[in-house]
Amino acid sequence: MVRKAGSGKPGFNKLKWLLAVLLAFSLVAAACGDDDDDSSSDAGADDSADDSADTGDDAGDDDTDDAGDDDMADDSDDGASDDTADAEDPPETNALVEAFDANGDGTVTIGVAAAGPRDDNGYYQSLVDFAETFSAENGFAPPIVSDNIGAEEAAQAMSDLAQQGIDIMFVGASEIAEPLPDLTEEYSDIFWYCNCGAGFAELPGLAQATDWGAAIHYTAGVAMGQVMLEQGSTQSVFLGCCDLNFEQEAYNATVAGMQAVDASLTMEYVSTGDFPFDFDNSANATAALTNAQANGATLAYAYLGGALEPVGQLASDEGIAVFAAGPADICDRDDGIDWTGGIVFDGGLYAERAIRLIIDGELTEGSTYQFPNEAGLNGALLCNPSADAEAALADAFGLLASFDGELMGLLGGISGEAYAGG
Repeated sequence: MVRKAGSGKPGFNKLKWLLAVLLAFSLVAAACGDDDDDSSSDAGADDSADDSADTGDDAGDDDTDDAGDDDMADDSDDGASDDTADAEDPPETNALVEAFDANGDGTVTIGVAAAGPRDDNGYYQSLVDFAETFSAENGFAPPIVSDNIGAEEAAQAMSDLAQQGIDIMFVGASEIAEPLPDLTEEYSDIFWYCNCGAGFAELPGLAQATDWGAAIHYTAGVAMGQVMLEQGSTQSVFLGCCDLNFEQEAYNATVAGMQAVDASLTMEYVSTGDFPFDFDNSANATAALTNAQANGATLAYAYLGGALEPVGQLASDEGIAVFAAGPADICDRDDGIDWTGGIVFDGGLYAERAIRLIIDGELTEGSTYQFPNEAGLNGALLCNPSADAEAALADAFGLLASFDGELMGLLGGISGEAYAGG
């Protein structure tokens, strides 16, 4: 389709476990004093930059030593440094195990249910990578991943996953969320978390996080519009799946941002997948890009999953500006693709922030947290921006942060129209 725009331990017990986590953190802070500022900020900080640093630093830290047989040697050694290390790290990990070990096996196992391929180097992989890193840092069991789950098989796939000793279940997208009412009730001992994008009905056994696709993609349009001005071009293409409601929201908001830069800029929407939720059709997506280029497009937005990198590579080869959907690290990659930028709604980055909210008791089963519109967390990212493009993008984020009335009305209308049909 083508469109154009132109002109067992449910509820109460889990709450007690979360309180145990908070108590453990408080005891650690009291015992360690001012010298432990870094570890105390690690436990509660929502700052994504700090969390990212933790992901890299903690992997080679004392946590792995404390989890293994070296503890016997530490216990027999009266050295102050070993005692300090033992006092700092185990309480948080132990409290996490106490809070989330649903089956009593002495460890925590995270399950990841992904609608697309776990190795797409995009949205789905970012969630898998976070689950692996977080598990390794805390000495948990390796996560168990079920990927390429179709909407029609989601109930069976997640049920099979839940029966493999899972303690925390990460559901990667709202497209496979339909069976969650039954699953969260049947497997109530599991802590269920869904990064449900535009949102899913609140359930007593589900903690979910959402974002606002229209706001995120308004910044996308501003960034893309600035690039097109610098190119001297007016035509671009949005490569999506199947004209789903969240795609409509993203596309129309991108056009709105683009035309806020210059009313003459246009974007064509092209479906490249089979309905529903086929974001992985590389053959169709690359053919659509070739056709769009022949029709004058000089910029492409790959709103894709498994087809993301093939489109990025073809765009690079043909000298077309190209934006990726999802991953936050797109500008730092050495993948041979000349990415112009990305529109960040990174499943791993979201989960990294959400897990801290869960640990701190701010995101519980039955509640929903909406991620703010915040540069670095979500929205447009330019890899090598000009000063003008950088300033325009900063202004767009500023309008969102100030809840500009005119912009809120525009974006609210876009979201309302996209979801009016259910």
